[in-house]
Amino acid sequence: MNRGDYTYIWQADDWPNWRYDLAALAAPMAEVSRAQGLLMGRLADVGMALRDQASLAALTEDVVKTSEIEGETLNVQSVRSSIARRLGVDIGALAPVDRHVEGVVDMVLDATANCHAAVSRERLFGWHAALFPTGYSGLSRINVGAWRDDASGPMQVVSGPIGRQRVHFEAPPAARLDAETRRFIDWLDAASTVPPLIKASLGHLWFVTLHPFDDGNGRIARAISDLLLARADGSEQRFYSLSAQIQRERKAYYDILQRTQRGSLDVTAWLAWFLDTLHRAVDQAQHTLDTVLLKTRFWQRWATTPLNARQVKLLNKLLDGLEAKLTSSKWAAIAKCSADTALRDINDLLERGVLQKSDAGGRSTSYVLGEGQE
Repeated sequence: MNRGDYTYIWQADDWPNWRYDLAALAAPMAEVSRAQGLLMGRLADVGMALRDQASLAALTEDVVKTSEIEGETLNVQSVRSSIARRLGVDIGALAPVDRHVEGVVDMVLDATANCHAAVSRERLFGWHAALFPTGYSGLSRINVGAWRDDASGPMQVVSGPIGRQRVHFEAPPAARLDAETRRFIDWLDAASTVPPLIKASLGHLWFVTLHPFDDGNGRIARAISDLLLARADGSEQRFYSLSAQIQRERKAYYDILQRTQRGSLDVTAWLAWFLDTLHRAVDQAQHTLDTVLLKTRFWQRWATTPLNARQVKLLNKLLDGLEAKLTSSKWAAIAKCSADTALRDINDLLERGVLQKSDAGGRSTSYVLGEGQE
């Protein structure tokens, strides 16, 4: 195994005395704050029901994407149903939810809705246990709700085939974790002159550097960021997803983490990347809000029109931005119905003006929302 010849930041004599150029970060912080202000100003004008829908969309994306970063795919409808039930948001019929989805939702909601509660070792252990309700990560039994013990060797982040694996990072030894995590937790809740957005970024980096659990460290690090961002916003409702933006920039995320952990305790570059990514996450939330508003106006317009469950499902797919063209065959596949039933559903919506045929050419006729509904 190729370990390379690296000194990691936790091995520095003055660890963890973080250094950064605050003057260089002033402009990115101001830009993020401005973007947050624009988003919150817009949300203030849309009413409580729409804010709840926007928060539901952001939290659903957060839960799904924080798992996707680690290569794990969760059922979006199950996640949305779990969050809606807990927030008391009416989304109609709820999808079935398994224990694993419930666990990730538990962690994300606890981090955000209870952001002002103190962080303790027991709270972090609870998050970890929620992520791994069976005590297994894949086929491997892990220590759940406890710090790792390194019984199988040092905690390393590796890639490549067995025998030619490359070590990207090695975490501090397990023997140091009690002292290291105690210092970290004390810092999280202590009064500080560190700007809140900087603290959210440092909290993420610090936790992922400690890597104190057998698995789930990335997801918990992002939950810590969410908690600190919620404190910074002064709001327990979330309207943007940092995890979703990190997933969109996953390679850059791992690259900057690796460079930072092999560098010095001057983490200005990491903080700049984090702030820029956060800015893009807030901007993306504007598009999410556009979608929420579009769906609300659409369903208000057609509230008195009798529609069957298949039609409601496919219209919601279109409103959520169905990536592929909606053809009759795709309708039948998604709705799990016959081709004849799909055509009847579509023709009914065409007659009402809910759908119209797309102007785009092609071998198969496709359909889009009717005029004035996009």
